Amino acid sequence: MSSRFPPPPKPYRRPRRARRPALLGALAIGLVTGTLIGLSAKGPASSSVLRPLEPASPAPQVQPVRADTLLAWTPGELPAGWGKTVGRIRGVEHAVSVVSGTAWLSSSFSADGARVDLPPAGLTIPIEVAGADLASYQPFMSPSDRSFLPALARREAVMGVTEAAIRHLGPGATLVFGNAKVRVAGIVPDAEIGAHEIFMARSAANRLGIKVARYLLVDPGARTSRRRLTSRMRATLPPGLPLRVRGPGETPFFRQGDAVLPPVQLKELFGEFAARPTTGGFLVIDSAWVRTHIVNATVPVLGTVTCNRAIIPQLRGALAEIEREGLSRLIPRRDYAGCYSSRFINRNPEAGISHHAWGVAFDVNVSRNPFGRTPHQDPRVVAIFEQWGFTWGGRWLRPDGMHFEFVRFPTGA
Repeated sequence: MSSRFPPPPKPYRRPRRARRPALLGALAIGLVTGTLIGLSAKGPASSSVLRPLEPASPAPQVQPVRADTLLAWTPGELPAGWGKTVGRIRGVEHAVSVVSGTAWLSSSFSADGARVDLPPAGLTIPIEVAGADLASYQPFMSPSDRSFLPALARREAVMGVTEAAIRHLGPGATLVFGNAKVRVAGIVPDAEIGAHEIFMARSAANRLGIKVARYLLVDPGARTSRRRLTSRMRATLPPGLPLRVRGPGETPFFRQGDAVLPPVQLKELFGEFAARPTTGGFLVIDSAWVRTHIVNATVPVLGTVTCNRAIIPQLRGALAEIEREGLSRLIPRRDYAGCYSSRFINRNPEAGISHHAWGVAFDVNVSRNPFGRTPHQDPRVVAIFEQWGFTWGGRWLRPDGMHFEFVRFPTGA
């Protein structure tokens, strides 16, 4: 149904500074041995009182399974009905589509009824929720994890271990999303739920407004090669629509957009905020979180930037190296488009919250690198940014050549 890096923010209590990179090794390794093979890639929340972390569910027994589940996704969302189409392809044993998106948490309660999360008035906490049809999803679960199916059928949820630490919640807790209440049936490794914060039955996720299918999990038949199956899947897509297929060991988490950190890890590293969607695809973010985490700083080449304070040292380091190498001319200051921006991806609320909202992404050479077009960044500049822990959007399935964002703290940081 996996995890990483500064302190996990507390259940929504007023924001505090996130803990520094003790989790570098965890980011590289991840919890890639989750027993839901389909989702494992063989790969301050401010409440009134800080409560101790409640005990998690016992670790399930790992059953021997054939490790050949594939992840398949297209940019934005899957074509309507594509999961069923793929399920009928010759050589596919099982296929299930997974919906995901952002639901807004208004409060939470521990198993004993004590309130834990209480965001500031007028704000709620963004939670990344995933869901799937349980009958189609069951083949991707190990026998031991199928014990959660009756609870999931009752519209309960399982929660990832990192989210449980952030929320300070355990089994039996209640999450409140407006008028909807969701009981937490158990805690599972992040990799088992694609590093989403909670996982539910698709019908339950739909009640929270989560309806967009983002990716497929596919079990090929024993005699079907990945290459042949990928070709057959591609043939069922609209012409020109890009497809990404990942296999075991190729990505830390089986989920869409797997080249970047999932929101739960950004929360763990850089703090969790409460917010309110507003017009134009923007967010009003808790001012206390902004004061704690977002700073103006002077850096080489670009001058003044507004970013998350935690990435300033490595951003300075990368730009100083670019300057030492005589490459400053390749990043004109006038073509820098910013770092912190409180908005959704492409200002589309269904696309998820932009990593610019955490202040950990920045855009350079924007005029020569429009979104979705062939990127034009000097490879020496890209190499330096990547060495300093920033991934480049020019390598993505739908290129975003202007875009760089945090994926790890550099060695020795």
